[in-house]
Amino acid sequence: MYTLLFLAVFIFLSWYFSNILLYFIFSLVLAAILRPVANKIHDFQIFGLNIPRGLAILCAFLLISGVISLLVLLFIPLIRSQIQTISEINPDYVYGVIMGPVERLEDFLIYNQLTDNSKGFLINSLKQTLVNNLSTVSVQGFINSLIDTTSSFLIALMAILFITFFLLYENGLLRRNIINLVPNAYFELSVATFHKVERLLSNYLVGLLIQMSSIFTVASLGLTIFNVEYALTIAVFAAVANLIPYAGPLLGATFGILVGISTASFETTPEYYWLMIKIVSVFSFVQLLDNVLLQPLIFSKSVKAHPLEIFVIIFVGAKIAGVLGMILAIPVYTIFRVSIIELFQGYRSYRIFKS
Repeated sequence: MYTLLFLAVFIFLSWYFSNILLYFIFSLVLAAILRPVANKIHDFQIFGLNIPRGLAILCAFLLISGVISLLVLLFIPLIRSQIQTISEINPDYVYGVIMGPVERLEDFLIYNQLTDNSKGFLINSLKQTLVNNLSTVSVQGFINSLIDTTSSFLIALMAILFITFFLLYENGLLRRNIINLVPNAYFELSVATFHKVERLLSNYLVGLLIQMSSIFTVASLGLTIFNVEYALTIAVFAAVANLIPYAGPLLGATFGILVGISTASFETTPEYYWLMIKIVSVFSFVQLLDNVLLQPLIFSKSVKAHPLEIFVIIFVGAKIAGVLGMILAIPVYTIFRVSIIELFQGYRSYRIFKS
């Protein structure tokens, strides 16, 4: 009875303070990634003295910030190239490209008596729709929305970094405080549950890093061999997008095709088709490698769950929280799954549940 009441209160508080819970989840993941790095730096000795743990954590933050900055720098040449391409577009050429098919559609509708309107009605309708849509655009509203989004992002970032710092500084603090709340009779069961959850989540995170590194390596090599511009940038995007189960590879391939077509300078249409075939073939191989080798290794082996189980859980996460739910579905499910299994085994094995 008390257990059900505790679970009900926990679920309600998790829902009511969902933003704080998300900060905490992100902090736990970030702390799990940075903990080995911070421990290595802390164990490093200078003149026989260990580096202070606070300084070691700051160095770990700087290290991951440097990696993220390098990844962002890969996109700057691509963005600059796209801005230059857009600035060189001839408006008259774009107008001709758009109006040509529209005029042919008008002629077809009028010739087959599918409309009673006179010639030019479709073009005028498009112009009027464009004007109406532009008139509803509020620059002030866009600026306010941008400021609000930026403020929310900075607040979330500062909260995550603050929580992560203390999770790393007080190594094992969260585990100790939670276990201290558990009655002595359930101590052994709680320790076993925490140990298994931490081990499986650690295996899952390591597996994700292996998956992203493998996808980046294979995609960058394949695109470089086929002389696709910005191969490293496309490969980075594909590796990060692959965090989204099932939809990630499609996003990576679409991004690669768009970048390849927009940056290539071919004179004939077949050359563009050939470029698309090259990019699609690279991502098809990446997808095959991911489905046959990487995903079974990461999902089924690391979290000890059946592939069908994982498939269902990912779509449940998508239904609840969209893309973020798909990404967090497996870690959250692992925590609940291991906890329930351990409690069930404890109910059958330990005398405390039968007294």
